[in-house]
Amino acid sequence: MSTAVRSSTLLAAFERYLRHQRGLSENTVRAYHGDLMHLAAYVSTVSGESIDIDDALATTTLADLRGWLASMSTDGLSRTTLARRGAACRAFFTWAVDEGLVEANPALRLASARPSVTVPTVISADAVVTFLDAAERRCDDGDPIHLRDWAVAELLYATGMRVGELAGLDVRDVDLDQRLVRVMGKGAKERVVPFGVPAKRAILEWQVRGRPQLVRNGTDAALFLGQRGHRVDQRQVRAAIHDLCQLAGIDDIAPHGLRHTAATHLLTGGSDLRSVQEVLGHASLTTTQRYTHVSAERLRATYQLAHPRA
Repeated sequence: MSTAVRSSTLLAAFERYLRHQRGLSENTVRAYHGDLMHLAAYVSTVSGESIDIDDALATTTLADLRGWLASMSTDGLSRTTLARRGAACRAFFTWAVDEGLVEANPALRLASARPSVTVPTVISADAVVTFLDAAERRCDDGDPIHLRDWAVAELLYATGMRVGELAGLDVRDVDLDQRLVRVMGKGAKERVVPFGVPAKRAILEWQVRGRPQLVRNGTDAALFLGQRGHRVDQRQVRAAIHDLCQLAGIDDIAPHGLRHTAATHLLTGGSDLRSVQEVLGHASLTTTQRYTHVSAERLRATYQLAHPRA
């Protein structure tokens, strides 16, 4: 597909709106930018000319939007991606019309693609115990990275936070006395999440025995550090969780899988949806309700095994 030429003042202004007025995360802003660049390239290709990005977006029609989404569906893009790209278009054209930057909103009659609903991957409570025990035992060698990975694993499961949220934590965000952590979530929304005694113990061991071995000037604020003393990044956290799964001999699970697992175990243990929504930082209760399907399936399996009239 050919690309529309030149930079876009429209997209630059839209990005500022998303960041400063909508408060969306950088990941979402980047995704929306990429989606609209892709749309502009499609419109340019359909026109047979090399069109300026702003002109391509300003002249986009409903037929262009439908053709764009249809072409991506034919190419095998997921329903989730199509839904996000449709959402990016609706947000952009609504904003552009409100600002008087385009004359009409071609996305008004654009049908919404429903993202596919998948049951989150979770592991059992026994598997979690095996996983966390393995992480703790590996710390017997005093390796600071092993101590960090134990604390990371305990905190991810204890709080259900996203891996990006964990990587962004500072030392001051954790209150060990109250067993609370302040998390900066999507859209710069802050929440406070409790954690249990095992996570407190792992974090304390990391702060006392592990972190001082890695800390360097300029990294004093970051809670979790990498081998060279810089703030840990998401890739390192994912690698650590995969390594611990292999060490524990359990099915591999990503950090986001620990988030799903924490949510499911909270619901299975009797927490209400609203409380779990607050813990996870979901903007919509509908997102949290995905976990009720997992809990219901497990309840059904237990019922069928145990009930004499199942």
